[in-house]
Amino acid sequence: MAVSETKPIVVADGLIKQFGRFSALRGVTEEFAPGKLYVIVGDNGAGKTTLLRAVAGLIHPTRGTITVLGTRKIKDVCQKIGYMAHSSLLYDELSGIENLNYFGELYGIRSDTSREVIARLKLNPALERPVGQYSQGMRQRLSLARAVLNNPELLLLDEPFSNVDSRSAQQMTELLSELRQLHKTVLVVTHYPAHLKSVADEFVSMVAGTVVKRSGTLEAGV
Repeated sequence: MAVSETKPIVVADGLIKQFGRFSALRGVTEEFAPGKLYVIVGDNGAGKTTLLRAVAGLIHPTRGTITVLGTRKIKDVCQKIGYMAHSSLLYDELSGIENLNYFGELYGIRSDTSREVIARLKLNPALERPVGQYSQGMRQRLSLARAVLNNPELLLLDEPFSNVDSRSAQQMTELLSELRQLHKTVLVVTHYPAHLKSVADEFVSMVAGTVVKRSGTLEAGV
C-alpha cells in the first residue's frame, strides 16, 4: 500500500526508552511527513541514535508507541525501510559489488540494480578490491548504497558523514537530494549537519532524550 502524501510516515507518541536506570528517550512525541529530509542533531547521549533505532524497529520502547508507514508492527514494513548504521555492516573480505549482490539476493533484487546503485555513488562496480581495503569515504558510500538498494520509502542514516572526505560527503549529499526529490523520507543523525544545509527540510534538535526544537534553518554553531 502506498503511503499517503498527507499522513505522517513516522509517528512517535510518548516514546520512552530506558536502559536500566538511564532514560535514552524521555517522552518523545513527534511526527515526520513523507517526502522530506530531516536532520537530527544533538550532543552525544541526546538520544538521536536511540530514536533512529526505534523507528527502524531494532529496539522496542519501554513506554509509548511508534507507528511507521501506517503500522506499529514495523517488521511488517521492514522491506520498505533502508537503514545505515554507524558501523558499515559490510563484509570486508568481499568486493563492493559482491557485498551489494549478497544483500540484493536477500531482497530478491537483480545484480544489475546493484551496479546501478553503486555507480550513482561514484564507485566502480568492476573494482575487485576487498572492502577491507577501501578508504573510509568509499566504505561510507558503499554502506549508503546498501541502505538504498531496496528502493526504500523511508531511509534512516546514522552518522553517514563520519570520517569521510569532502568529495565523498558531497556525493552522498547529492544522492540524498535525489531521493528527497523522488518523495522518499530521509532521517539523518549527524554531527555534520552543515553538509545537508542546502537540501534539508527541517533540523530536529535533541537534548537529554527529548526534542527541544524543530527548525527549517540550521542555527549557527550547531
